[in-house]
Amino acid sequence: MRWSYAGLTGIRLSYDDSPSPAVTASLLRLRDRLHTKYPKGLTDCVLGYRTLTLFFDPAALSRETLLAAIEALDDDLDAMSDFRQDSGQAVELPVWYAEESGQDLPAVAERSGLSVDAVIALHSSISYTAYATGFAPGFCYLGEVSEQLEMPRLRTPRRAVPPGSVAIADRQTAVYPSLSPGGWHLLGRCPLSLFDLEKSPPGLITVGDQVSFRPISRDEFLSLGGTL
Repeated sequence: MRWSYAGLTGIRLSYDDSPSPAVTASLLRLRDRLHTKYPKGLTDCVLGYRTLTLFFDPAALSRETLLAAIEALDDDLDAMSDFRQDSGQAVELPVWYAEESGQDLPAVAERSGLSVDAVIALHSSISYTAYATGFAPGFCYLGEVSEQLEMPRLRTPRRAVPPGSVAIADRQTAVYPSLSPGGWHLLGRCPLSLFDLEKSPPGLITVGDQVSFRPISRDEFLSLGGTL
């Protein structure tokens, strides 16, 4: 693990390994142990695919003290055998897969050499790890999709992707929480709200969660609050 400065009151920790559930688990483990050790000194912790950025209050916690604690905990991570890589919450999202709700579904099927039903079955058969949040509030990058469904991003992003759109790009999948531009391939739509400031936490998915997709019908999509 390497570290670098992140402003005057921040430290960014980075793994050289490729993103994986094991890397995410290790970062979460380190974050939780440090937050427990310094509940007042740490002001924020931001997780990325292979990074953990820690922000601290210099009046309560010095950079040197924090770095020493990180080094000690990093050496001890492998010994924490009681920590499960799938310790995040299990989140199941209902999805109406159809060309009406996911306009790229036929194109994805054609490119992958699969039928539309096979694409739906393959995409919904995997439990995905939430690796990182970003792009928009509530947007969480999930991985990894099957190699058969690996798709390059669109050359020209759409100006407006409907909220709840379930999409794939490269080996990732995600749900757009709100109306926004986007360059991913759309497969369907989820009727659930992915981000709500009135709730705590506001995001339905957090880093480390295990996310699965459950195919539903058009009628069930509408009955769950989905809109066309």
